[in-house]
Amino acid sequence: MLPLEPTDDLAQPAFKDAASCTKWLSQLQLTNLNLAHGTLRKQLDELNRCPIRGSDRLQTLEALRETVAVVQNDFAKKLTGKKLPLSDEEFILLLSLSNLWQNMLNGYLRCLQVAEAGDKQLVGETALLYQRCLQYSSLQIGDFLRAGCEPDGKIWPQFHSLYAHAESLDVHKEAVVDALYHAGHPVTCRTLYARTLLMHRARLLGLPRHHWHCAERWLAQWSEALSVEPRCSVSKNDAPPLVVDLTGAQGLQSIRYARDSHDMRFMAMVPLSKQIRVKTILLQQGQSPAQADLGDDLTNKDCIALLNKLHRCWCETRPDSLADVPREADVRHLCIGLEQIYAQIARKPFKPVKDVSKAIQDIQHQIETFGRVLDDTGQHDLKELGFLPEEWLVDEDSLIRGHLLRKTKIGERLGANQIVSVSTPNSTALKLAALNAVNVTHSGHLYIGVNYLPGQPQAAVVRGNADSGNAQYGSAPALILPAIEKLHIHASLILPRDWFVAGRALELNLPDHSKQNVILGFSVEKGSDFERVSFTQAAQEPLKGRPV
Repeated sequence: MLPLEPTDDLAQPAFKDAASCTKWLSQLQLTNLNLAHGTLRKQLDELNRCPIRGSDRLQTLEALRETVAVVQNDFAKKLTGKKLPLSDEEFILLLSLSNLWQNMLNGYLRCLQVAEAGDKQLVGETALLYQRCLQYSSLQIGDFLRAGCEPDGKIWPQFHSLYAHAESLDVHKEAVVDALYHAGHPVTCRTLYARTLLMHRARLLGLPRHHWHCAERWLAQWSEALSVEPRCSVSKNDAPPLVVDLTGAQGLQSIRYARDSHDMRFMAMVPLSKQIRVKTILLQQGQSPAQADLGDDLTNKDCIALLNKLHRCWCETRPDSLADVPREADVRHLCIGLEQIYAQIARKPFKPVKDVSKAIQDIQHQIETFGRVLDDTGQHDLKELGFLPEEWLVDEDSLIRGHLLRKTKIGERLGANQIVSVSTPNSTALKLAALNAVNVTHSGHLYIGVNYLPGQPQAAVVRGNADSGNAQYGSAPALILPAIEKLHIHASLILPRDWFVAGRALELNLPDHSKQNVILGFSVEKGSDFERVSFTQAAQEPLKGRPV
């Protein structure tokens, strides 16, 4: 049994049984979320310290569960979409979430303590108590994962130890009704343990929140395909098993990390692989996600894409990521944001166009004096001006996607769907990419996944007048991606957010000092700090509208 602090007769919780707890909850103000969260933590602390009968404690905790879940769910929304690594304030908030789950877990551990000491009123409740303990430990892990962080170092040993105890008492396969677990489906400790391990393994996929919830729900439905056993068999052409060490501080690992120990457990992936492949085939044959028992949250196309991602992650052999196993790797330079990328390509920082007529006069004067337009490239020390690429280690680098690990813990905070550029050191060629996953590893380094955009980008300055509603105007850095005729990919523009309006006329100032008028078409891809849009060339006429 996990160690607990001794009870204290001086503890004074606001309730000591289910009836008084229900009355207290009816008076709890939930409009002030911070106050409600702090109050629940304080009262659970007092309840856990208070020496009361095991049956009263269990019934009180059961009465608290729904309110705690509602408050925690709303509290967790404060971390939605935050860039990583989290700020100190945000990380404290994450720890507050974890601590409240831990308070609930400690309450059920108190019940287990007296049950295993022979409390007759808790006879027959052992499976339920272990399921509740594992559920709250799983919720701790889940909140860390959704925030993009590795679980706290103490959580894994606790989670594994709870499952090991349930297994030793042979209650790990006993189904328990839980109204808060996926529409009240009965769940075993084994299913809960396996599902949590699999969701942790999928953390590097960068799943959007609604895809994450779909994957969790599917695993709850596929419980018959999930197993955790002390032995396994391996077939050459089948999905390889995964392993977990019940005494370790990690999640699932490749079968190559298996060792001869009674603490090793194996998860056979063949049943899950078959389940995923059958669902994929049904969708490809025209069934809707609802007809394939996959819900109606995703389109047919999105369901197939998610199933394929999960199959690659769980059921196919793949190398260890740098996020899990450090090793030597090639270095890449990473620039973050349109202004940084523009500076690296143009070899000069972006300079807003404020007085267009003056700029034209300067160009004409240079032509008259020197016979050409002077190139100011190289007149700026980009490093001194702060345009310094970050050094990252490349984990995977294909034509369409990549994974990288930041070499140091210091650097700009990153979030999903930001635009970056990736290049090899001492190379002028670079690839544009949108971040699809951002995670903090157990060592505190950032690990990212990127989707590369097609084509070698060209720097440009975009200028627009205030004639398009609430769209941004003035001048801004932009990038041009060329057409790739062999792949039937048209040329596109990378603009800052809030510049795009279909049919809008813009002027592009190109590196050779020429100008090009364009008409925007449609939005191809929208990120958090950029938008990729189609365009067509327009007649070379001055922009009309309010001067910028």
